[in-house]
Amino acid sequence: MSTASTIDPATLSLPEDASLFTRLRLSLRLLKLIKGDEGNPVYGQLLNACLDGNVYASLARELRRSEAWRSMLSAHPSLQAADLDLDALARLPEGTLGQAYARYYRDNKISPFATTLEIRSDVDFIAKRYRETHDLLHVLTGYGTDVMGEMELQAYALGNLGIRTALLILVVGTLGQLKGRQAGVGSSEYLRRVRAAYRRGRASPQFLDFWFEHHWETPVTTLRARLCAPANGSDREAAHTRD
Repeated sequence: MSTASTIDPATLSLPEDASLFTRLRLSLRLLKLIKGDEGNPVYGQLLNACLDGNVYASLARELRRSEAWRSMLSAHPSLQAADLDLDALARLPEGTLGQAYARYYRDNKISPFATTLEIRSDVDFIAKRYRETHDLLHVLTGYGTDVMGEMELQAYALGNLGIRTALLILVVGTLGQLKGRQAGVGSSEYLRRVRAAYRRGRASPQFLDFWFEHHWETPVTTLRARLCAPANGSDREAAHTRD
């Protein structure tokens, strides 16, 4: 039995008008609980409320100006495990998004995101869509699934969308790196690559209103040029080694 399953969700609650300290303390606890249980709707929704409720609300207002996003809100497209046919995607031509996406799951021996979270608002849909597109961003940006690659992707998301959960993960990860080289690289290289990924995210267009589902047959290189700013410096070198 996992640690997460032994904890009563009722013991995890965000008090009204909670202080920043309370939000951070609860967020750190939730990060430990959600590891390996990323689709848990209780922990995920509470983590969003702790740190990113205002961020998602601001994104919702901004995205409402996008015709593609308004269509998404009507259709609620999904990239969850139950809605993907990875075998069919794997049969697409080499280099297409669908083929690369299916290969990503096969090579990393992982499964697509799944959650039972009920979509009750624009903010809920943004939170769900952001988490669902995490693996697609690995494919598009070229950042790996090792510790270094995950930190780069969190930095990219922070720069691109201002996600505070990404900032918290980066802070925790960086402290671990400074203590024991958890990313497998030296601290100076780690910091250089994280900064480069953050700058790349800031320079890239937002991706939340992009219908990835309509582009399975589009080459990854085409979508990368459209959705991601060029990698540069240490960021370019790291991404190219994983292409």
